[in-house]
Amino acid sequence: MSIPVLPADPVAVPLHHRLVTHAAVAAARVLARQPPRRIRAVLLRFRRGARPATVAEASLARDTVLTVSPRCCGSRACLVRSIATVLLCRTRSVWPTWCVGVLKAPPFAAHAWVEAEGEMVDEATDAAYYTRLITIEASAGKPAE
Repeated sequence: MSIPVLPADPVAVPLHHRLVTHAAVAAARVLARQPPRRIRAVLLRFRRGARPATVAEASLARDTVLTVSPRCCGSRACLVRSIATVLLCRTRSVWPTWCVGVLKAPPFAAHAWVEAEGEMVDEATDAAYYTRLITIEASAGKPAE
């Protein structure tokens, strides 16, 4: 569950970054079709050695994904969008917290998002509305839930 969101300001994406972003989105599309256990295992492996992302770094990656791949803007694209964002961040040696959760109150709705510095990155809702089911942080020494 997410509201279709475009970047507040269009991001100028040089050709090299555009190619890397397309690769991240393609990988995210493949990974999003996998069972949650597989997604978690792959992302746990990819996060190794990355430092925590700042809100600005995570927001730039998310805006780049949305600029390069308009299909990631849809209301049902939150899983692909969030995976592509963390993968793109990883190419820059940073990792935002990747989260998947469900609304605390009916109606049931699942959502995937990224957080940095303890806050949701460019989301229309607040994290307090969700019960987190999967969280993958940058800290390699700390086990993920």
